[in-house]
Amino acid sequence: MIDLHSDDYFMSEALRQARRAYASDEVPVGAVIVHEGRIIARAFNQVEVLRDATAHAEMLALTQAQTAMEDWRLNQCSLYVTKEPCPMCAGAIVHTRIKRVIFGLSDPKAGAAGTAMNILQFPGLNHRCEITSGVREEESLAMIREFFSHKRSSKHKN
Repeated sequence: MIDLHSDDYFMSEALRQARRAYASDEVPVGAVIVHEGRIIARAFNQVEVLRDATAHAEMLALTQAQTAMEDWRLNQCSLYVTKEPCPMCAGAIVHTRIKRVIFGLSDPKAGAAGTAMNILQFPGLNHRCEITSGVREEESLAMIREFFSHKRSSKHKN
């Protein structure tokens, strides 16, 4: 039986978004935002397509969720993302007051949810998020590895 309210289920939806990013030749990161057990926003990286360095999956999902909630405050929402948020995204997550962030793959270089730094729980800020890491991590890692392996092999062919 599938629990439609489990972290595993919602992360599968974020992974579906990451596959859309991959298909668009974007770094395969996907995100969904959930409110009261219902997905209110879905997004994937679109930096290259939109030519916008801020078009990370999390940023696009936050904008959609604010529209859906008709409020910039998302304090009763959870964000599922396939890769640990970067500092830019973590700052936006804190400012929109997301209650909980669930991510798959840690980012040792730029992860801002506890790996390289922890903006999501920084004591000086007015909001702190609950964090759950490692949800379906292997799938996120496999997709990222495949994407960059393909990019490197394409570069060598040219």
